Amino acid sequence: MTAKIRNSISALKDEIAAYRHALHENPGTAYEEFFASDLVAEKLGAWGIPFERGLAKTGIVATIEGVQNTSGKAIGLRADMDALDILEAPNKPWPSKIPGKMHGCGHDGHTACLLGAAKYLSENPNFDGRVHLIFQPAEEGEKGAHMMIDEGLFRKYPCAQIFGLHNWPNLPLGTLATRTGPIMASSDTFHLTIKGRGGHAAKPDATIDPIVIGAQIVTALQTLVSRTAKPTDPAVLSITYFSAGTGAHNVIPDDAKITGTLRTYDEDLRQSLHRKIGEIARGIAQSMGGDAEYDFHFVIDPTINDPQATDFCVDIARRMFGVHNVDADVTPSMGGEDFGRMLSDVPGCYVWMGQGEYGDNADSASPHRQGLHTPRYDFNDDLIPLAVEYWTQIVENALPLKK
Repeated sequence: MTAKIRNSISALKDEIAAYRHALHENPGTAYEEFFASDLVAEKLGAWGIPFERGLAKTGIVATIEGVQNTSGKAIGLRADMDALDILEAPNKPWPSKIPGKMHGCGHDGHTACLLGAAKYLSENPNFDGRVHLIFQPAEEGEKGAHMMIDEGLFRKYPCAQIFGLHNWPNLPLGTLATRTGPIMASSDTFHLTIKGRGGHAAKPDATIDPIVIGAQIVTALQTLVSRTAKPTDPAVLSITYFSAGTGAHNVIPDDAKITGTLRTYDEDLRQSLHRKIGEIARGIAQSMGGDAEYDFHFVIDPTINDPQATDFCVDIARRMFGVHNVDADVTPSMGGEDFGRMLSDVPGCYVWMGQGEYGDNADSASPHRQGLHTPRYDFNDDLIPLAVEYWTQIVENALPLKK
């Protein structure tokens, strides 16, 4: 790994890593990030950085003024704080102390890196304007960004641009990837309850079998994307749960339940597929003598990077990591990211920073190379100085001092 990092930022690594380990040991899921919120508040207070607590319950927004503030401009940097409901594998020196909860996506690292940036920028405010540091709860499908915005995030702390990052285990440490336009998909859920009429399995003619109806619906929904979306417009519809009956071999139940997820980058397609899921389910159910109740939840908006902000971030990354270590047109992911809600209000850019060790002598079992949302994953502490340098470069270049 070769990246340009100032010595004073490299010197912060051990301190910030210690905070990261403490966060990892004390995970909190959506709106229960009490340890993380308290730790962030404690450090911000110790460093003399003004902040507000309580946005979206556990969220925090800190503000650092530059040595000059003649530009009147402010930007935002965002880190997520929440953990996941995962039972952690025993492969780390700092395991979760809360069974069944772990930082399986690296939000402990994101929070720690933004704390590192806060410390450095408060001691070296070499910029003209102000930066708002946004510590967000409930990123994992629980709409923490929505709640912060609804409670006045951008009214209280207006930002001309906003920036986010995420560690990426399948990219090598010392690399960065992003793209203009969509980089992460919307992530929505739907629930169907198929209404039939149960009875004895030996007399199916006297029933309206919700299992057969549900099976027809599942099959039909698998053709929905290919016959609704343009081949150039990616979309994913997956059925993830199908439940009916009690397990008795001789009973046809009254109803069946189906759950699924819908993901796409295009809002019009998102709305169209949402409507058609319900139309297909009801149509099939009613044609077979039953009915279908349909409930759709718009959860996460697509993450759409602004062209100007993306070019700005790519330029910084190329100077930091080297041109060959920056992918400026990465293949987007169908995974969801709550930061998309912030980008729908404020232009900005979201990037992936590599954290995996790759090469001839690399260990494929390293926790830094395990997939996100898996029990053996862990954030790579060697990413800390890279992320702090990147945040600092964003601020210093977006809010340059006047000569």
